[in-house]
Amino acid sequence: MALKITEECINCDVCEPECPNDAISQGDEIYVIDPNKCTECVGHYDEPQCQQVCPVDCIIPDPAHRETKEQLLEKYKRLMAAKA
Repeated sequence: MALKITEECINCDVCEPECPNDAISQGDEIYVIDPNKCTECVGHYDEPQCQQVCPVDCIIPDPAHRETKEQLLEKYKRLMAAKA
């Protein structure tokens, strides 16, 4: 499942550069995660890097975008093919 950033975000900017899929960007008030690009770092790392660096633990699974590890891996493969 894709991740999302909650309203507890303090706009510290540490998560955005950690995302290998460029899924994180500045929203109107807080940072946001594009669910079409978020693979929870599947294919890149063992753990979501944004969650690892977030100082306020405001990055959580998005229940509106449930995906299995296999689906996330397929999304990763599509994203990498599009970059090639």
